[in-house]
Amino acid sequence: MERLARCAAGLFCFGAGIACFVHSNLGVPPWDVLHQGISEKADIKMGTVIIIVGVVLLLAWIPLRMKPGIGTIMNAIQIGLVENVMEDLLPNSDLIVARVAYLIAGMLFIAFGSGLYIGAELGSGPRDGLMLGLNKRFGISIRLARTTVEIVVLVVGLFLGGSIGLGTFVFAFGIGPLVQKALLALRMSPSLNESATGQALEM
Repeated sequence: MERLARCAAGLFCFGAGIACFVHSNLGVPPWDVLHQGISEKADIKMGTVIIIVGVVLLLAWIPLRMKPGIGTIMNAIQIGLVENVMEDLLPNSDLIVARVAYLIAGMLFIAFGSGLYIGAELGSGPRDGLMLGLNKRFGISIRLARTTVEIVVLVVGLFLGGSIGLGTFVFAFGIGPLVQKALLALRMSPSLNESATGQALEM
């Protein structure tokens, strides 16, 4: 029960963090450039797109012979639902101080949320699982798989109208160290070490 609660709390923080990035108007994380682009083109809420993409990626797990855990299913659904709610609740601001504050809050929310849900060890997220599946099925290193996949979704998202900016690069270079610290502080199993961070980061 504690693992489920930690997973749910972590995913809530993750969804709230994405909403903060969106409200910063300083650029969103790589995967969310794709989500934002699809949202713009299809005229549907970004959180809904996050859910749809998550479900599609779970279907891609089948040929990769990956098995989802309960945390995987929660990840695919809850982050998008929270993002939709929080994006509507958070106030917009043109003040650069407020936008930078949103960016910082987004980083902290996502790092803390990642530490909680990864530490719960109830299954990787749909996007993480894609990279892990490529590693297990074809022997592609996780680093290469992650870099390649994120570059592809970033470029596609840009063409669809997603936004790239300071926030995108801050996330790309800063989220790893922050999640490592959060994971070390919040992990439940001593066997879960820092190497899990590079394998299990969501977005």
